[in-house]
Amino acid sequence: MKTLLMFCCLVSAVSTVHAEKITVAAAADLKFAMDEIVSEFKKSNPTDEVEVIYGSSGKFHAQIRQGAPYDLFFSADMAFPRELVKSGFAASEVKLYAWGRTVLWSGALDASKMTLADLADAAISRIAVANPRHAPYGKRAEEALRAAGVWDQVESKLVYGENIAHTAQLVQTGNAQVGILALSLALSPELSPKGSYRLIPDDLHEPLEQGFIVTARAGAKGLAWRFAEHMGSASVREVMSKHGFVLPAGSAGAL
Repeated sequence: MKTLLMFCCLVSAVSTVHAEKITVAAAADLKFAMDEIVSEFKKSNPTDEVEVIYGSSGKFHAQIRQGAPYDLFFSADMAFPRELVKSGFAASEVKLYAWGRTVLWSGALDASKMTLADLADAAISRIAVANPRHAPYGKRAEEALRAAGVWDQVESKLVYGENIAHTAQLVQTGNAQVGILALSLALSPELSPKGSYRLIPDDLHEPLEQGFIVTARAGAKGLAWRFAEHMGSASVREVMSKHGFVLPAGSAGAL
């Protein structure tokens, strides 16, 4: 019995030594897709821990420059990780993983029949968008509203979310009648049954080209590189496509 107990303790100790943890900073539009991706990854890496923190890409970019302990960074705008590579804050090159889509979404109105021009209607008094100062979806929302010729009419109606997930909450809770959201959130189980959406034409804003890096602090972390490699798998592509992301041709994601 003593021998068996010692063996079990040894196995437990070895497992603990080899278990790793990484922290992933991910754009909020990835919330539902990334949760699935991590769950699938854990099946083949059961002793390892992958913690994901969701927020705005611009804020993560600033935090990484200030030393925040993130091992991978998934950005809704390629410009942020590209700048980190250029400045020496990355252990990898930037890898394109998808393009995002924007939509009009509402739980109170029939957004499926709306266009951006309808936002100028006096009956609509509050429109939620992500803060364009640090959220890529907010920048694209402003670009689309300007391109549609309604920016001057709607600017005073805008309420700003800290990121695209917070923006969705503003509409979902009635603090705005309609919002410009990520398609990935409009298709989510939280929003899909509670409202309707309409795609915003891609030609009204710059592409939401999205990419990720392994950060400099994670250069020697095997788990970080294994997770990066997992992003190129067929199962990840299936999940991303299901959640409304447009994927690069061929094998995408792996570094």
